[in-house]
Amino acid sequence: MASSSLPLNPALRKSYDLRGTVGRGLGAGDARSLGLRFASLARARGLQRIATSRDGRVSSPELEGALVEGLLDGGIDVTRMPLGPTPLVSFAINRLRLDGGIMVTGSHNPADQNGFKLLLGGHPVYGEMLGALWEAEPAMAPGGSVREVELTGDYIDALLAEVEGLPPTPVAFDSGNGATGEVVEQLARRLPVATVTLHTRIDGSFPNHHPDPSVPENLEELSEAVRRNGCSFGFAFDGDGDRVGLVDETGAIVWADQLLLLLARDVLAERPGSAIVADVKSSRTLFDGIAAAGGRAVMGPSGYVLVRERMLREGAPLAGEMSGHIFFGDRWHHADDGLYVAMRAMRAISRSGRTLRQFRESLPPTFATPELRLPCPDDRKAEVLSAVGARVEASGAAIDRTDGLRVTETDGWWLLRASGTEPKLTARCEAGSPEALARLEERLQEHLRAAGLS
Repeated sequence: MASSSLPLNPALRKSYDLRGTVGRGLGAGDARSLGLRFASLARARGLQRIATSRDGRVSSPELEGALVEGLLDGGIDVTRMPLGPTPLVSFAINRLRLDGGIMVTGSHNPADQNGFKLLLGGHPVYGEMLGALWEAEPAMAPGGSVREVELTGDYIDALLAEVEGLPPTPVAFDSGNGATGEVVEQLARRLPVATVTLHTRIDGSFPNHHPDPSVPENLEELSEAVRRNGCSFGFAFDGDGDRVGLVDETGAIVWADQLLLLLARDVLAERPGSAIVADVKSSRTLFDGIAAAGGRAVMGPSGYVLVRERMLREGAPLAGEMSGHIFFGDRWHHADDGLYVAMRAMRAISRSGRTLRQFRESLPPTFATPELRLPCPDDRKAEVLSAVGARVEASGAAIDRTDGLRVTETDGWWLLRASGTEPKLTARCEAGSPEALARLEERLQEHLRAAGLS
């Protein structure tokens, strides 16, 4: 069968996965084509056993069904899992010793969008390997099979093992109507603590708030629930469950880099001297804190796939980025798993001997923006970054080009980089006072305006 007979829209290709708007560039035909092409890619490497699952978006059942058809046409042995979070696919690959997996998910993107996250041979499919999907000549192959597998109970058992023996501490969870909903309800019933659950009914229209815990307004209901119910902390998950947000007992946000420092201290107590990887959007407080705790701080590029790959190269037991993707390599399977991170955070807080608020307030005072997402067409990203970089160089400020531009000035630092998943630039500023932060933000805006981005 020639590739032209089952086309795959090239516009779906993003940095680390495939995404598009359903009905306008993404449909069942693309999903079936992807399945057949992925089958060819896998079988060429001697890999045969692939897991599939889907999130709760309205379009996900049709796309996952077509994907499975394509995999079966390509001779793949499919392990088909029910609706659930992305980390369950990684869990299944590890538990059942599968060769790879495909998750149908739009992650935190708008409800009318969807996509596919791919794993093969123990690694995410991205870069040249992702591009190979369009170069492949998909061909039918005999021998495909499908089996239905349910591992939610085993997954919850593994999560509970991390908090066994901890003192009972009330906790709140917000699934944001995303794919973690049913797992969170089952987990809450089995946790030996008082729990409050929010928005666990899976609904791909996201009727309450968008499931993106890196956006402060999406944590407002969780913060209120924590205060109202006397919880010690609260966790929020993104649409497919691979990212996490955290608030303390007062409802104040504990940012992802602060959470990573909490976890790093706990990990380094058992593994002194280890490398801890964080992305360029993270606070200087994190990098300094890792060093103070006896670790080796490694700054890497943003992008959840790149953070994971850097963790593997460094042999690091822990890695994370400001968007809320956090990975454990010590006794988990190098997956970004929001629910597992929540269990490890509960453990770390208990072992620290302090409340989460006390931890947060013990950190050096800094003033920072959340991650800013600035609309910018994909074909203008490089041009804007180049123009801003030239202006900064002319000013004499120090630039780190690990990923985009991380600029250090007297007032603090700011970052500007291209998003790998959306037509946006992402930015963050951090300073030692509100006044200094305002000056940094204004200088960044000046650079953007001069580059033609208002």
